[in-house]
Amino acid sequence: MPVITVNCPVLDVEKKRELVKGFTEIASNVMGIPKEAFVVLINENPHENVGVGGALLADREKGCEEAPEEKPKRGGCRRKKAEA
Repeated sequence: MPVITVNCPVLDVEKKRELVKGFTEIASNVMGIPKEAFVVLINENPHENVGVGGALLADREKGCEEAPEEKPKRGGCRRKKAEA
């Protein structure tokens, strides 16, 4: 019985359904194993439990909120370049 483990941010139930269905369908097609044989485990990690580059994601988000001119980017904020 194949097990697929996903570590991700907190998701709503509809996103979890979509994730489980998608992973199961793709793995079944690639491996040639019936969908019914797959188990998908979702491990949700709130941003206060994840660190990247020595900083918690929750702290990076606080930095974005404190500087609204910054636009969110994958894994943190993108600072506007100073006008020359």
